[in-house]
Amino acid sequence: MSTNHPANSTAAPGAPEPGAAPSSASEPSDALAATAAASPSALPDGPLPWHRRLARGAFADLSPLRDNADYRRVWFGQAVSSIGQQMTAVAVSVQVYDLTGSSFATGLVGLFSLFPLIAFGLYGGAIADTADRRRLGLIGSAGLAAVSAVLAAQAIAGLGLVAVLYAAVAVQAGFFALSSPARSAMIPRLVPAHQLPAANALNTVSMNLGLTVGPMLGGVLIGAYGAQAAYLVDTVAFAATLYAMWRLPTMLPLGERKGRASVLDGLRFLREQPNLRTSFLADLAAMIFGMPRALFPAIAVTFYAGDARTVGLLVSAPAVGALVGALFSGWVGKVNRQGAAVLAAVAAWGLAIAAFGLIHNLWFGLFLLAVAGCADTVSMIFRNTMMQVAAPDEMRGRLQGIFIVVVAGGPRLGDFESGAVASLTSPATSVVTGGLACVAAILLLAARRPAFLRYDARNPTP
Repeated sequence: MSTNHPANSTAAPGAPEPGAAPSSASEPSDALAATAAASPSALPDGPLPWHRRLARGAFADLSPLRDNADYRRVWFGQAVSSIGQQMTAVAVSVQVYDLTGSSFATGLVGLFSLFPLIAFGLYGGAIADTADRRRLGLIGSAGLAAVSAVLAAQAIAGLGLVAVLYAAVAVQAGFFALSSPARSAMIPRLVPAHQLPAANALNTVSMNLGLTVGPMLGGVLIGAYGAQAAYLVDTVAFAATLYAMWRLPTMLPLGERKGRASVLDGLRFLREQPNLRTSFLADLAAMIFGMPRALFPAIAVTFYAGDARTVGLLVSAPAVGALVGALFSGWVGKVNRQGAAVLAAVAAWGLAIAAFGLIHNLWFGLFLLAVAGCADTVSMIFRNTMMQVAAPDEMRGRLQGIFIVVVAGGPRLGDFESGAVASLTSPATSVVTGGLACVAAILLLAARRPAFLRYDARNPTP
């Protein structure tokens, strides 16, 4: 991601100096190896006390934040802006419902964001494989800040036009999807390879901080000062991301670049790389068969005789579990059989969801949803790490674009699947059969792709 002027900061670990020949995407550079050798996360000279060894193995590994200033700024900026964006999401929903009194109109907010996410996610991934990723990050962050400012202006002016809110959400999704592949593809250039699992765990922490803290702060601000307060805070929060992007060095993709990058080339590459393809299929199995979020309102009533507050607890429980899983992720850097870890985590997700459909005790149900969220975090950490390490740098943007499509489209397909089955049977049957179908799909993938089970991070093959 770039700006109009070269950054004043030093180059990120593994990033080539201006004018230097790019290193191979499959072999670490001398600078990267030196960084790895000098990393404080290496084994210490003397034995640590048992309680420090236990803490190091349990809690999230902070070495990527400690060792890499550029990554530290990017991580902090993303954490702050993620909280602000979730506040804005709540404010838009509240405004649309206040203006229309219609749940259907409020639900259309998601539809207006879906198509830009898919279209610009693929297109943004292709651009990220030919352009300066730092520049894309700056453009995306500035665009998102501008949209939040427009939302604040319309709320302060009291326009009361739902069409303006829908248009703002669509533009917002487009800016996010355009820059997100570039931001994700630059992570392997900001931290050395051995710290990538820890960096992906920390990225999950920032994302889930937004999902948990953002709606709560948004609700408080909206209740006290109106929707415009949430929009204004979100606008100001983007300053952290803009500053982080500005300080980065130029982030041109490594390797030979031949004209425009094609989205189709990215899809062909994924089709020809069985391990990466299997990681995408495993995620789709979890999202399509094991994602019962569309049933939460019905489950709140039929399982627990609850109300909207119960729905809120059900929605937030997986995010809380995901955050806990990321905070206690110090062990992930020691796992080399990452393919097996992905399949085990997705299977654990499916089993937890199936058990949730069988148990009609609210607190135990919330616990099972939190377990599912924790398993999803583990799967995400290893899937992202595999994609970042096994894929060549000149393909990472397009793969991240495809990843956005999976993340955006998978849960919505899951909403349709769970709703359709529930309408034919019952919410409980839909949840249980969906969880078991997820496990069955994972067992099928394991049988069809034994090489994925043997995937070793010490010898990554796409």
